[in-house]
Amino acid sequence: MSGPSTYVPKSAIGRWFEARLPVMGLVHSSFIAYPVPRNLNYMWTFGAILSFMLVAQIVTGVVLAMHYIPSANEAFNSVTNDIMRNVNYGWLIRYMHTNGASLFFFAVYVHMMRGLYYGSFKPPRELLWIIGVVIYFLMMATAFMGYVLPWGSMSYAGATVITNLVSALPLVGTGLAHWLWGGYAVGAPTLTRFYSLHYLLPFVIVAFVGLHVWALHVTGQNNPDGVEVKNVDRDTVAFTPYATIKDTFAVAVFFIVYAWLIFYIPNYLLDADNSIKANPLMTPSHVVPEWYLLPFYAILRAIPNKLMGVLALFAAIVVLALVPWLDRSPVKSAKYRPTYRFFFWVFVVVCIGLGYLGSQEPTEGTTLVARILTVGYFGFFLVVMPLLSFMEKTKPIPASIADAVLAKKPAANTAAVQA
Repeated sequence: MSGPSTYVPKSAIGRWFEARLPVMGLVHSSFIAYPVPRNLNYMWTFGAILSFMLVAQIVTGVVLAMHYIPSANEAFNSVTNDIMRNVNYGWLIRYMHTNGASLFFFAVYVHMMRGLYYGSFKPPRELLWIIGVVIYFLMMATAFMGYVLPWGSMSYAGATVITNLVSALPLVGTGLAHWLWGGYAVGAPTLTRFYSLHYLLPFVIVAFVGLHVWALHVTGQNNPDGVEVKNVDRDTVAFTPYATIKDTFAVAVFFIVYAWLIFYIPNYLLDADNSIKANPLMTPSHVVPEWYLLPFYAILRAIPNKLMGVLALFAAIVVLALVPWLDRSPVKSAKYRPTYRFFFWVFVVVCIGLGYLGSQEPTEGTTLVARILTVGYFGFFLVVMPLLSFMEKTKPIPASIADAVLAKKPAANTAAVQA
């Protein structure tokens, strides 16, 4: 944890300001002198990547909002004509925003899988993990509402399909669906509501990210060996320059991929049907959400009952928040849990399989496979995790982070630690 700041400004003005509003002290204790485990690998750089992408999405989103017209008659033209052709660099801002959403979710999935692999959800980081799941849910809601805004054919069809699911909820479903629609079907009021919520939710996400970082600084970071810090001098290094250099390099590489996607294949992840203006009388032959929502869409379609499908869809997200209590193994990292490591990679394959099936036309065969993979998805959390908590034979874990590092490079690290 960061602890009290030891930062002392050199100038008299700086000391006067710091005594009244210790902003620089907070920055110094949180991002400069903050101790981080010395064995962190590049999987821990995705926090910085996600921060970069969140800022990029908010900045580009605000610029797009200046030119977007939330009207059923004007929305499509405001995006495809005004923003893409008439606004200076409007095409760049839009491609940054649309492709940035995909890269944002890619980074989130890597971040979440790293947490599951290395046990970052275990005590004392349960609340840290739960806040992360809340952020993920808010991202999904924000992304779905943003997908509706271009008011293309797929946008309209997607809004109709997903909002209709809400009506399956007993007692409150119909009323909630009518509130979302602003009437009795998807239309102009729906677009206005989604535009307002899509603009608002990113700032709610920022608030939860602040809580996420705060909780992280209270509990400290997990590490690849899953061993808590025992000796700050031996087990940790300063956040700056050690972590900041690694984060900067990772963000730079990620930015290159981001730029390549924008300038070379900007429409690769966009659905061609969305380049056609929404028409209530014309529905695309195959309605699918964006790729990052496909696994949940496959779970929804795998269950024949509408209400049960909706409940399974939400349960697939809720179960993520319950992981700290489902996996009770005292060993955090999968490096020392061979059986858990095997099932973890099976789970990754299951998620990828669900994503693929969600993109395909539903047939008897694909539906059967989707049901099997849905059982596998929930089975990993509700069966495998609890059973392995007390049945798995784990490997010996290092006594400390320093011991884990020294075991890899004895000669070099012994001299470094002694120094």
